Amino acid sequence: MEIGNKLSDDSQKYGIENTCTSGNTLSRAATYFGKARSLIEKERGNMLKAFGTQVAEPLRAMVMGAPLEDARHLAQRYDRMRQEADAQVVEVSRRQNRVRESAGNGEVISKLEAAEYKLEELKSNMVGLGKEAVSAMAAVEGQQQRLTLQRLIALVEAERAYHQRVLEILDHLEEEMVSERQKIEAPPTPAAESYMPMPPPPSYDEVNDMFASTSADQSVNSVDFFLGEALDSFKAESEFELNLSVGDIVIVRKISSNGWAEGECKGKAGWFPHAYVERRERVLASKVPHIF
Repeated sequence: MEIGNKLSDDSQKYGIENTCTSGNTLSRAATYFGKARSLIEKERGNMLKAFGTQVAEPLRAMVMGAPLEDARHLAQRYDRMRQEADAQVVEVSRRQNRVRESAGNGEVISKLEAAEYKLEELKSNMVGLGKEAVSAMAAVEGQQQRLTLQRLIALVEAERAYHQRVLEILDHLEEEMVSERQKIEAPPTPAAESYMPMPPPPSYDEVNDMFASTSADQSVNSVDFFLGEALDSFKAESEFELNLSVGDIVIVRKISSNGWAEGECKGKAGWFPHAYVERRERVLASKVPHIF
């Protein structure tokens, strides 16, 4: 944990310092990593807080609560009464021996009868108090089991929410860093080159006429559909063109010989400069829903 936190701090420091001076890809990736680690630590803090408020504190209150204390007091009373009854058994036995030795002394017999009566009373009270204590402890035990199970479920839910949130953070981080890597590996984008005027894209009617014609001059090629990622933004200037933002995933369907390509992105279709898009064999699953 300490190594991860130190790496997170160093990454953010490196990213901030180098972005201000050069804005290179590594510094941006380091910044992404540092921010992601900070978010993960924040989520971990939230999880530990939930452990305290939703698990530890309710369980502590249960242990210190009145029902359990009352049951304990009953159990303690029962133990004291049982000890007293044991002592009374000894007393009755002692007086029985005296009766046998006194040869029918009335006073000794009277004390024996009183001791025996007290013993029976203690036994009766013990039975009632014992049943009450057992019933109270059983009720408290049932309540404790239910509450403990609820708190364990809350603990599992809090930890699951933490891991789900961490997974979302890591997925987003991977998406950002893969995008930065693709920018490094990609050829120079159109933004880095001097733009040359391009002829306007053909309209859909013109394209249809081209495919219907038997002429050998094929200015628009229908290709196997493939996925491409926009390397630069493109703003449509006519109804036949398609707006693109950096990172958009496009289904490319046609390529024109004059530098235009036709495809679909975000539920819209149109033309765009072919050089603005680079073919991708694989894309992140999180970007797929934005294609259609």
